[in-house]
Amino acid sequence: MSALTPTAHTRPGAVLADLLPATTTARSRVRDAALVLGGAALTGLAAQIAVPLPGSPVPVTGQTFAVLLVGAGLGAGRAFLSLALYVLAGAAGMPWFAEAGHGVAAPSFGYVLGMLLAATVVGALARRGGDRGALRTAGTMALGTALIYAVGVPYLALATGMSAGAAIAAGLVPFLIGDALKAALAMGALPTAWKLLGQRDPARLTLDGTQLVAHEVAMRSLLRLQPAG
Repeated sequence: MSALTPTAHTRPGAVLADLLPATTTARSRVRDAALVLGGAALTGLAAQIAVPLPGSPVPVTGQTFAVLLVGAGLGAGRAFLSLALYVLAGAAGMPWFAEAGHGVAAPSFGYVLGMLLAATVVGALARRGGDRGALRTAGTMALGTALIYAVGVPYLALATGMSAGAAIAAGLVPFLIGDALKAALAMGALPTAWKLLGQRDPARLTLDGTQLVAHEVAMRSLLRLQPAG
């Protein structure tokens, strides 16, 4: 094997979406397109689960949790496309931002931009096993959530004329408990999904992991059939 040829242990790791079968290039593209559309739709639906907060222009929504799951489940590339579709369609008038909102004028639009960044980074970490164990998942979710606020809170301050302290008080502090609960849900859901699939080792499953496992099974069967001697 050439030194430039990647092995199963050096290729990028897989994410949950890679386990969906796609036996041809055409089917793989159809699968990926469906995943991108589904991720955008899931984010839009979760955004409608909204609870207004007194004194804050930013509601509590299920959007953040959906975005982090989309990132971890789809991987960086598909998650970026999914959230880019969500952002662009919403900016163009699709009413699927929080509380059926759309456009870029809302003070909360910065959080939407942060979600695009967060989903991409979470997807990249998931390909490195960042969603395989509870502690790693917690770290991945915490970083993704921090990225959302890193964009959303300054945007809120600029859009409303708030001071930095007021923007933090209105656009960060009220959400910390809810974000901790969402991270706890992800800590249970994602590692459990991998455990049920028997793929906790990131090196065991590559981008074409279903083919790799099938190849290993076939080779073992052939070895058993070979005569001794």
